[in-house]
Amino acid sequence: MSQPTQRHEMAAKKVVFHLPAEDAVVIRRDVEYQTTADGPLTADVYYPPNVESGARLPAVIFVIGYSDLGAQAMLGCRFKEMESFISWAKLAAASGMVAVTYSTGKDPAADVHALVQYVRQNAASLGIDENRIGVWACSGHGPVALSLLMRGGQEYLRCAALCYAILLDLDGATNVAELAQTFRFANPNTGKSIEDLPLDLPLFLVRCGRDEVPHLDEVMDRFVAKALSANLPMTLINHPEAPHAFDLMHDSETSREIIRQTLAFLRFHLLKQE
Repeated sequence: MSQPTQRHEMAAKKVVFHLPAEDAVVIRRDVEYQTTADGPLTADVYYPPNVESGARLPAVIFVIGYSDLGAQAMLGCRFKEMESFISWAKLAAASGMVAVTYSTGKDPAADVHALVQYVRQNAASLGIDENRIGVWACSGHGPVALSLLMRGGQEYLRCAALCYAILLDLDGATNVAELAQTFRFANPNTGKSIEDLPLDLPLFLVRCGRDEVPHLDEVMDRFVAKALSANLPMTLINHPEAPHAFDLMHDSETSREIIRQTLAFLRFHLLKQE
C-alpha cells in the first residue's frame, strides 16, 4: 500500500489541554536507538525548559504498540509524529520530566525493550535518571506497555499511566486477542495474568464510560477487579461521558482535569524524594 500524501485527520488531533511551558520545551529529534533490516529506529526526546547542564531527570516512555510500517500507510506518519503524542510529550516535559517518543519496526514488543535498554545505557548523555522511568500508554498500545511492566526485575520502572488502554485477556476471555487481530496491534501477553505484574508498581487507569471500542470497557473492568483482588496500588478514574480517546475527542473541563491528574500522578511517583 502506498503512503498517503496527507496525514489522516486523527494524526492531526492535539490533546485538549495545554500548559504555557509547552511552548518552551526543547526537543532532541531522531536519536537512533536501534538498527534493523528495515532501517534505523529513532526516538524524540523532550526536555523541560531551562534544564541545567548535567541534570539527570526522570523520564516517561510513551509506549507504541503498533508497527510504524503500517501506521505510515494508514496515518501518513509514524506514531511519534502524531500531534497527540507530540502534545502529551510536551505536557510531560512542561511538567518537569523528560518525555521519550519513538518509532517502531516489525516487532513493537521487542522495540520497546530495545528503547528502554538504550535509554538506560545512554542515560548520562540523554540527561535522564535511569532509575526513575515511568510508562504511558493508551488504546491498542496497552498490551505492549503491560509486557514491559511484566518483564520483572525492573525496579527502575516507577509507575504506569494507562488511558483507555486495551489491557489483558483474563478468565478465559479472548477480547484482547480479537481486537489485536482486528486493529493489528501487538499482543505479547497471551497466557499472562495479573500475578505477572509487580506488586508495588503504581498504576493509573482512565476508563471512558462511552468507549465505542468493542468490549474495551469489559476488558478494563475485569482487569480492575483482578488488580483490586491482588491489592495492587491502583488509581482508577471513570470519565462517564467520554468516548474513546477522551484526551483528543472530549473537549471539556472534566477531560482537562483528568489530564492534569495523569500528569500529577507521573510527577508524584517520578519526582518524589526517596
